Amino acid sequence: MPTHAEIIGRFAPSPTGPLHFGSLVAAVGSYCLARKVGGKWLLRMEDIDTPRVVAGADDEILRELEAFGFEWDGDVLYQSHRFERYDEVLGQLRGKGLLFDCGCTRKEILASAPHPGEEGPRYPGTCRQGLPPGRHPRSQRLQVPERLFCFTDGIFGGIEQHLADAVGDFVLKRADGIFAYQLAVVVDDIDYGVNQVVRGADLLSSTARQIYLYACLDKAQPQYIHLPIALGQNDEKLSKRHGDFGLDPADRSISLLRSLRFLGQSVPEEVAKAPTQEILQWAVLNFDIKLVSQRSSRPDTL
Repeated sequence: MPTHAEIIGRFAPSPTGPLHFGSLVAAVGSYCLARKVGGKWLLRMEDIDTPRVVAGADDEILRELEAFGFEWDGDVLYQSHRFERYDEVLGQLRGKGLLFDCGCTRKEILASAPHPGEEGPRYPGTCRQGLPPGRHPRSQRLQVPERLFCFTDGIFGGIEQHLADAVGDFVLKRADGIFAYQLAVVVDDIDYGVNQVVRGADLLSSTARQIYLYACLDKAQPQYIHLPIALGQNDEKLSKRHGDFGLDPADRSISLLRSLRFLGQSVPEEVAKAPTQEILQWAVLNFDIKLVSQRSSRPDTL
C-alpha cells in the first residue's frame, strides 16, 4: 500500500452526458481520500467509447467540478488521445504470447459458452490456439490462467474471483476497433502513477481482470476502494438516464451535502450552511472512510 506522501488518486468520468449524483459521489470520495493525506488528484475523461460521447459534455463536466470547488493536478487526460499508446501495449502483450486474435461473434459465444459468467457468457476459448479455418480476426483477447485472483478492498475487504470461470479470456480490443475499458484504464493508471483507485462498487467485478493486466505488464497494482452505488427509483444503478438525480446548479451545496451523507459522513449544521467550496474543504479535512457503508441505496432515502 502506498504511503500517505505518495498517494495519487483520480476521477474518471465518461463524457456521455452531464455530471449526475452518482458521478458526484465518486468525485467526492476520490478527492477527499487523496487530498486528506496531501496526495494528488488527477482528472481523466474516459471518452474511449467514441460512439457514446456527447459533444460538449466534457466541458460541462469540467465547469461543474470547478463550481463545486474541485481542483485537479495537471492537465485533463483524454483517452481518445492515447490510441497509439494502447496499441503499443497490445503489441507488448502479443510479444509475451498472452494476446490472441478471436473470430467469434457474440452470438456464437452465447451459443457455445460452457456456462454463464459474471457479466454474460463465458468465452469458451474457441480461438485461443489459433483461428479455426475460414475465420477472420475480429477482436483481440487476453489469455486468462486457471487461478484465483485475490485483493483487499478498502471498504469491502477481501475479494476473490476465479477469472477463468467468471469471465474467461477477455477482450482488450473490440471487433469495432474500440479499445476495451479494461486495457485503457490500466494503461492510463500505470502511465500517470495512479496508486489509489476510488470508484463505484459496480466496477468491483472488473478489478480481478485489471489486477491480472498489471501482472502481465510487470507493474504493481494500486490500492482499490469501491464506494457504494447510488440507486435510481427502480433500484438500478443511477445513471445519466435518471433525470431525477441530475445536479441542479441552483443548489450545489445541497447536492454536495447529500453526497457526503450518502458516504456516511456527518456534516455539522454550521458547516452545512456554508458555501459549497467551504463544505468541500471541511470534507477533505474530516472524511472518514470507516463511516462509508458497503450498502448501495437511493439518495432519496437519506
